[in-house]
Amino acid sequence: MVRATNAVASRRRRKRLLKQAKGFWGDRKNHVKLTSDAVMKAMAFNYEHRKKKKNDFRRLWIIRIGVAAKINGISYSKLIHGLTKAGCALNRKVLSDMAIRDPEGFSAVANTAKAALA
Repeated sequence: MVRATNAVASRRRRKRLLKQAKGFWGDRKNHVKLTSDAVMKAMAFNYEHRKKKKNDFRRLWIIRIGVAAKINGISYSKLIHGLTKAGCALNRKVLSDMAIRDPEGFSAVANTAKAALA
């Protein structure tokens, strides 16, 4: 009896794996054993970095707000504390965008925070 190899499914599986490894360097792109490990590791990093991207953006927003706050004569921590005291519900993403696109509006927010602290 002829040996059944399930050729269609296994070829499709290998092709899918090799397609995911497009752009990899050396034998990692065209040898199935090496490709398998490389793709699994890449997918793990992909998942991890999607989660990490949120932290990176928050850090960027805080840096931008801190610089804009210093321009307006208040530190970042005092600005945030003052806004919390004033009951201002602007998050860091909005404040960062405001600091770049609308400096006058950010100055008004900074003055609100200063008034709440005084």
